[in-house]
Amino acid sequence: MKKVNVLVCLGTRPEGVKLAPVIKMLQDQNERFDHKICSSGQHREMLAQVFDFFEYKPDYDLDLMTAGQSLASFSSKVLSRIDAILEKAQPDIVLTQGDTTTAFLVSLSAFYKRIKTGHVEAGLRTYDKLNPFPEEINRQLISRVADLHFAPTRRAYDNLVDEKIDKERVFLTGNTIVDAINWGIEKIKKDSKIEQEFPFNRIEKDKKVILVTMHRRETFGKEMEDICHALKDISKTEKDCQIVYPVHLNPNVSGPVNKILGNTDNVILAGPLDYRAFIWLMHKSYLIVTDSGGIQEEAPTLGKPVLVIRKKTERMESVECGISKLIGTGMKDLIYNVRQLISDEKEYRKMIPDSNPYGDGKASEKILDNIYDYFG
Repeated sequence: MKKVNVLVCLGTRPEGVKLAPVIKMLQDQNERFDHKICSSGQHREMLAQVFDFFEYKPDYDLDLMTAGQSLASFSSKVLSRIDAILEKAQPDIVLTQGDTTTAFLVSLSAFYKRIKTGHVEAGLRTYDKLNPFPEEINRQLISRVADLHFAPTRRAYDNLVDEKIDKERVFLTGNTIVDAINWGIEKIKKDSKIEQEFPFNRIEKDKKVILVTMHRRETFGKEMEDICHALKDISKTEKDCQIVYPVHLNPNVSGPVNKILGNTDNVILAGPLDYRAFIWLMHKSYLIVTDSGGIQEEAPTLGKPVLVIRKKTERMESVECGISKLIGTGMKDLIYNVRQLISDEKEYRKMIPDSNPYGDGKASEKILDNIYDYFG
């Protein structure tokens, strides 16, 4: 049988991380696959760090990001520029991941050219089109045009089948983030210099680290300010803890965060960390406070409790397993839950996972086997 020609398309750091083990396996299985990688540049600097860490690079770069552009402007550029790449690469299948604007528009463009598409991490749903925005609609629309759907969990698989997606084209694979985290941690354990770098050289060894990330559009404004005030309160009362917060560069985030939390004892504010440093920080943390979707999957792989500062999540598996708590964005709720986990060892232990709802670390292998079988 001839090789299957795969075009892997990505644009953000989460896509780059979650597709890294798939790309590595494509490289290792060159007797079965030819592949090319296309980047939209949606997260240019952060994605470059992922390329360095996981040792791959794009063959095509659409170079689409400009400061302050709207979703509509970015979307029109993806549609106009990816067409030429599809014509040049002539793939048998285009592989996208997740819920980004890049993933949706590349999938749509491939559909227009009648090229098969595969969707990694398919089937996540909140069924609220504004939460998360615009990701929920991106996911649903990708599912309408994709040919192969790689579901990370049984719930995601069931969502797709319930939506009348042909179950012969839906595959339960697990989440590739488990593959990526396991690979990444093993790489970092061999890196003796990382503990000497910022922010690790600022962390006091006898203190529990509370890792915070917050960047979602839905939280901009008063809710983000409330969360910052809650973190400031926690920093004053929980003296045996240190809050480490890599701050997103968006001024809607960095503005209130620096204003409220700047120069606060027990709070370390950092700029965006490369992926190498970030997964080591997750590994070192005692608990995590986040509005990130990806971290809700990464933390269980590392055995870390997560407080989710969102109203809704499309990753209910970890909530139902007790690994994470969906607590909303209220000040009192955040303060109460952090203090409970810091002071009550029994409650903390309840949130340490016995097993991982996101898979066994073999998702990439299953995805490529399913693609090869489909064309075979």
